[in-house]
Amino acid sequence: MSNKVIIYDTTLRDGTQAEGVSLSVEDKLRIAQKLDDMGVDYIEGGWPASNPKDMLFFKKIKDYRLKHGKIAAFGSTRNPRRSIGEDPTTQGHIEAGTSVVTIFGKSWDLHVIDALGITLDQNLDIINESIKYLKGRVPEVIYDAEHFFDGYKKNPEYALKTLLAAEEGGADCLVLCDTNGGTMPFEVERVISEIQGKVKTPLGIHTHNDSEMAVANSIMAVKMGVRHVQGTINGYGERCGNANLCSIIPNIQIKMGLECILPDQLKTLRETSRFVSEIANLKHWEHQPYVGDSAFAHKGGIHVSAIRKNKWTYEHIDPELVGNHQRILISELSGRSNILSKAAEYHIDLSVDSPEVQKVVKELKELEHQGFQFEGAEGSFELLMRKALGTYTSFFDLVGFRVIVERREGDEQTRSEATIKVKVKGVVEHTASDGNGPVNALDNALRKALEEFYPALKEVNLIDYKVRILEGREGTGARTRVLIESADEENKWGTVGVSDNIIEASWQALVDSIEYKLQKDYERYR
Repeated sequence: MSNKVIIYDTTLRDGTQAEGVSLSVEDKLRIAQKLDDMGVDYIEGGWPASNPKDMLFFKKIKDYRLKHGKIAAFGSTRNPRRSIGEDPTTQGHIEAGTSVVTIFGKSWDLHVIDALGITLDQNLDIINESIKYLKGRVPEVIYDAEHFFDGYKKNPEYALKTLLAAEEGGADCLVLCDTNGGTMPFEVERVISEIQGKVKTPLGIHTHNDSEMAVANSIMAVKMGVRHVQGTINGYGERCGNANLCSIIPNIQIKMGLECILPDQLKTLRETSRFVSEIANLKHWEHQPYVGDSAFAHKGGIHVSAIRKNKWTYEHIDPELVGNHQRILISELSGRSNILSKAAEYHIDLSVDSPEVQKVVKELKELEHQGFQFEGAEGSFELLMRKALGTYTSFFDLVGFRVIVERREGDEQTRSEATIKVKVKGVVEHTASDGNGPVNALDNALRKALEEFYPALKEVNLIDYKVRILEGREGTGARTRVLIESADEENKWGTVGVSDNIIEASWQALVDSIEYKLQKDYERYR
């Protein structure tokens, strides 16, 4: 039996079905790259036949050179009332142009009769025909046996027949799904033990968390020999969510001693978890196992006394294995490893004893206390480091700005105008510009003032803008965090601003975005 466990991520499809989650195409592309960097084997991009956004993702992802992950398109078996050659869903799978297609079919006789309104034999034919058709056109086809555990518990003979139909059709993997999330680990153990040996195709597991058992059920399946595990980052998914890969991966790799991803990639788990929550514009779960801020936090009394002597007294793993760190309020070392790691990423030479490290740590903690968050804002973080280390170059200084938003009687739209005064290379530039909103007007006015001195700014586009209220109890006076994503012809970067004034927070993120671009160009051409 192989020690390698295949990780199949479905954040970009299942994860977006979570309440409050909506990802743009650019969001999905950024997350896909992050998942690839972490060593995920399969990245499910969406359902191409269901909406134009997902089809656009499949088109754009072809321009990215992923190092490891295979992009998978998702959908269903053919429509019972259409022929396979005329079925839009099936044709959408092929048009996506991926090397992997994952389709789901009905395993529970209840769904076949009540939901599809067809006979049990017709369902078997549809499963077999859909997979056989796709296998003739796509290198790899994965079959998700929807509601398999519920179906098997009610009618084991028929549920097994659906797997055999998929196997005969040529499926490369048969994924057993706990779609309603109500199965217990001991049931997973029993069902898998009963079907092993009756199918020859490798098995996979896909679980939901409605009974708080998604991770446990996935781990049980792996214990039983399953080597293909599906889930989402942070457990995002419909209703109570999907199996959380941020817990599954370290459980398999650290606790079970099996291989999922490389050790260096495992160290990016926390970073990836926070990156996805930031891009999804959701608050990161502080108490999430392994990757949450509180996962290795210790506060006062006996715990702190013990852990200062020996960390194993109150920690079940070395937090650095998953990219996290121990948090003790009185510890002066907290945060150094993260700073050193980022410094190496930006080719800044620092040692653990460098006084500059403590300077960055101190400033970082103060900013995080104010509400700044640098996951997804790598541009702002690099600028922060360079300013603290004295390697930052200033390209312009703000003298002042003003933003006017007005709507007069008879106007169909609200009008925004920004006036800005900046000092550039000893010259004071005073410009004004309109925009479709106050932030857009500010952006236009700032560019207008700077592009004459820095023509490369014409390449920069603002491609995403997110706002999060940090503390809702203050109502409209609440502190706000703004995350901006920008891009030029070669790169993308994120920047962040925080203030109780949304325009000020936006201004901070805008300025960082432009300064990051100028800083990179300066280093490249000096």
